[in-house]
Amino acid sequence: MGAQLMPYLMSEDARAQADFYVRALGGEIQSVMTFGQMPGAPEEMADKVMHLAMTVAGGSALFFSDGGPVGYTRSISLSLSYGGEAEAREAFANLSDGGDVKHPFAPQPWGAYYGEVQDKFGVVWQIVKQL
Repeated sequence: MGAQLMPYLMSEDARAQADFYVRALGGEIQSVMTFGQMPGAPEEMADKVMHLAMTVAGGSALFFSDGGPVGYTRSISLSLSYGGEAEAREAFANLSDGGDVKHPFAPQPWGAYYGEVQDKFGVVWQIVKQL
């Protein structure tokens, strides 16, 4: 039995970030649990997301939570590999909306199309389409 990697993003606004990824990459929010659903949660955390599960880009899983401990590192880079160039270009363009293109999506000497963008939530996405 092997392990499965499940990216878990600490967010400042998990609902808005998940909604953006649904529009940008296609997908669906599977479930949302708030801190208020847990006994003894502080009132100021009641509407904050404790756990949000979603699928994007054909079924890849992503999890989210609002916040994290003070000083918690929020740096992450996610890579999506596509079979079609048009689909990869669309994802790159969608994720670039409000973000910062670090490397334009273009053919690379190593035999793939590649682009890198930091989305408006600070997540770096590497979009790949093998040649």
